Amino acid sequence: MNTHRISLKIENQVAWLTLDNPAGRNAVDDLFVEAFANAADACAADPAVKVIVLGARGELFSVGGDLAGFLANEHRIRAHVHRMATIFHLGIQRLHEAPAPVVAALNGTAAGGGFSIVCGADLVVARRSAKLVSAYTKSGLTPDGGLSWLLERAVGYRKAFEIMALNPVLSAEAAQQLGLVTEVVDDDKLDEAVQALVARLLQTPADALRNLKRLMRGAGAVPLSEQLRREADGIAAQAANPETMEALRRFFTKSR
Repeated sequence: MNTHRISLKIENQVAWLTLDNPAGRNAVDDLFVEAFANAADACAADPAVKVIVLGARGELFSVGGDLAGFLANEHRIRAHVHRMATIFHLGIQRLHEAPAPVVAALNGTAAGGGFSIVCGADLVVARRSAKLVSAYTKSGLTPDGGLSWLLERAVGYRKAFEIMALNPVLSAEAAQQLGLVTEVVDDDKLDEAVQALVARLLQTPADALRNLKRLMRGAGAVPLSEQLRREADGIAAQAANPETMEALRRFFTKSR
């Protein structure tokens, strides 16, 4: 039995977290959730990581939940699914709270939990042939992986409800129009486009990216007055960072 699910490589300030079970269509099964949570924790805990890239090997990003595993555990299905979801959610939350921005490289269809993973990214680069589909209610389930929270904040309540209730298959272009995908590229250009985006992010002072993500992730939970206070504290602290001052000098010199 293939027990490999996730690959993780950290080098040159970039964490490459790859769903690595193409033969199993990168399904979210018991081994997957354990490996995913551990890899996400390693990415979030490493202070040297400036960008996290989430990708997948094979023609599919992920088919989502391992329904065969659900059926095999029918005698204890409630406990089985609750355990899996809880561990899966550790990984989702770690990436959500990680200081480094998360870039999803969408190589193919992302369904169910795979859609949730993509939806949790800060930036998404997709192949033109890639697709997104919720698929949960089609099989009689409700979402996990944070999809009900993440999707509603990305596209609004009614569109999110439609996507999760009716399960339309969203093309990469349609997902981009909804704001779920940042950039759509020809299929053979995905790696090149992701590398280019990562290079641009690496040129930004690390604390600026970390503070931006923290500001954005917390914005919906506080009133405007509190967010304005956070912004004032954040920009003042960032301006005092030596790396920021160097960037400001370069920008000022170039703009003159």
